[in-house]
Amino acid sequence: MSLIIATRKSKLAQAQTELVMELLNKTHGINSEKLLIVTEGDRRLDVTLDKIGGKGVFVKDIELALLEERAHGAVHSMKDVPYALDDAFMIAAVPEREDVRDVFISREGIDFKELKTGAKIGTSSIRRAGQLKNLRNDLDIVPIRGNVQTRLEKMKTQNLDGIILAAAGLKRLGLENIITTYFDPKEMLPAVGQGALGIEVLKNSDKRALFEALDNKEVRCVLEAERSFMRTLNGDCHTLIGVYSEVKGDDLYLIGTYDIDGKIIKKDILGNKEDNIDLGKRLANLILKA
Repeated sequence: MSLIIATRKSKLAQAQTELVMELLNKTHGINSEKLLIVTEGDRRLDVTLDKIGGKGVFVKDIELALLEERAHGAVHSMKDVPYALDDAFMIAAVPEREDVRDVFISREGIDFKELKTGAKIGTSSIRRAGQLKNLRNDLDIVPIRGNVQTRLEKMKTQNLDGIILAAAGLKRLGLENIITTYFDPKEMLPAVGQGALGIEVLKNSDKRALFEALDNKEVRCVLEAERSFMRTLNGDCHTLIGVYSEVKGDDLYLIGTYDIDGKIIKKDILGNKEDNIDLGKRLANLILKA
């Protein structure tokens, strides 16, 4: 038996899918192949995500491949997956999570704190831009979209001093050596689900159990807390929303940030990890009442 796994065409999406393919082989002795799909989010790099429909633009074309039975499963970066999935689909497994931090890549190898006043920094993320301004309000934030390689190229061609990317993607691509500065995830809060992979299937798929066996319970615990936080705030890529979570024994610690009327609010909460979904909601409500 061979499985077909749908994914985006970028090098990173393929590297992430290959991690899942290896897991399938290791767990079940099953071989699989990739079905490469160009999503609307990949086609339209000239506009920001909030102008073309938000997070779902990286997911919808791939979900179509599942509906049409051209693929048995799909691999996503969980930070691209909207909190409301269509009823036909489910996230069968969240197998692993890489480094959740955001990082700075400098064109000239200069540490983030050493950047000159007015330095031009590339990011298309409302979350990153808002938090960057909190850390250094003298920076010039320039919108920049595309896959990792495209953004690195744009850093040179647009003469930017640096760009902000996720550590996870660079590590999965073997590009860790180009990272100049790691941000403290409690200062520069990551996106919901950053660094986590999700395997999406049709709920009625006869292959569902094969994928469910790859689920990592601890990763799912924190991810569900983060997505509960996002759902309660009705957050997406139109909004500044970030969250960092960590499990220590039976405790789950969450720190979240959200923009309310132009003011960036940050709150944290500690509780039992069994109450993960409720903790996400309560953290969101702490922010809304601030």
